[in-house]
Amino acid sequence: MAENLKEAAAAGCSVPCKMPPEQLEDLCRRERLHCRDLGVSRANINHYEVEFLCDYKKTKDTELYMVKWKGYPESENSWEPKKNLKCPKLMKQFHLDLDQMLRRNKRHSVPKKLDKETVSFLTQKAKLHLSLQRWEAHLNQTRNHPGRIFVRNEVDLEGPPKNFTYINNYRVGPGIVLDEMAVGCECSSCWEEPVNGCCPGASLHRMAYNDRGQVRIRPGKPIYECNSQCKCGPECPNRVVQKGIQFDLCIFKTDNGRGWGVRTLQHIKKNTFVMEYVGEIISTDEAERRGHVYDRQGSTYLFDLDYVEDVYTVDAAHQGNVSHFVNHSCNPNLQVFNVFVDNIDERLPRIALFSTRSIRAGEELTFDYKMQIDPVDTESTKMDSSFGLAGLTSSPKKRIRVECRCGSDSCRKYLF
Repeated sequence: MAENLKEAAAAGCSVPCKMPPEQLEDLCRRERLHCRDLGVSRANINHYEVEFLCDYKKTKDTELYMVKWKGYPESENSWEPKKNLKCPKLMKQFHLDLDQMLRRNKRHSVPKKLDKETVSFLTQKAKLHLSLQRWEAHLNQTRNHPGRIFVRNEVDLEGPPKNFTYINNYRVGPGIVLDEMAVGCECSSCWEEPVNGCCPGASLHRMAYNDRGQVRIRPGKPIYECNSQCKCGPECPNRVVQKGIQFDLCIFKTDNGRGWGVRTLQHIKKNTFVMEYVGEIISTDEAERRGHVYDRQGSTYLFDLDYVEDVYTVDAAHQGNVSHFVNHSCNPNLQVFNVFVDNIDERLPRIALFSTRSIRAGEELTFDYKMQIDPVDTESTKMDSSFGLAGLTSSPKKRIRVECRCGSDSCRKYLF
């Protein structure tokens, strides 16, 4: 491998490599190779940066930490006195992890020397933090919305999900075509002087938002936003969902067996758009096939698009956004609305999640996987109500009953 790297560097070309970036950086430093993409240059090839701390001991008058140096293999780890280390954040995280291990073993004070089990745990936790940091950075590089994404796991050693791709919009499955069918409005001011009712009026509906962008129609009613053909600008109050996630959100590992969840890091007012549910658009036949597979695995991310006709389903199992990690609750703080922007094919609405009440910073976000809409009128019955049941209505008796762990007073005990 090293010889291939040297030959490639000399020739000014690249070669296939299955190493992760951190291992490749180690190799470059050992072989004294410079690589701009990996951040290894002549200026920093001899720099020593602490990547993580993995052991601790205390002598008579000195505290020492075992240091893993960034860009160097673990065989180069070394003991360093505390006074020489300039990494307060890493030191704080190390002691938080150490305290967690000590509490687990019902110990109250830090020993002068750590046992092998504790060192192994600290090393795994340090590597977990690094992998989650890299995933967090990747998510934020991929997102196209203002709201930032954070990732935390203070519960176990599970790292980023495998076989999952972060996307910002629907991906179209085989044999499905999305046509941009919307006609733009002629309004100079969609809120103050809507021409022919603006885009909602053209579809025989009322404006869905107030002047602060909060939804003001009943769940079950559709939302028609202004689109790329409209004369109004990006600040039009009838453009909300298309602007994307506005809040900082945290993907976190739950401590009661519900897997990953999502919490907001900022206060969210009632009736405010929070996120879209996106994934791969597939046919109901394909959803039925995948549904049986997911059912055997004990989880599903299928969402029927049955606003007017049960033809398409969104599958967010392997392609999705933050909504992929939102958990169920029988008393949720998010509600689904069907939204149309450039595509007004009623069989293919965008699925938007709005807050049902004021949500405080730090609170977990949830929606009801089996939501029910009161049939006040004909329009309000056109509502998606079968998340997780997509493709499985033909054989419901074969479903495995999944216990609900939402913990709400109104819990139905089972998700499906």
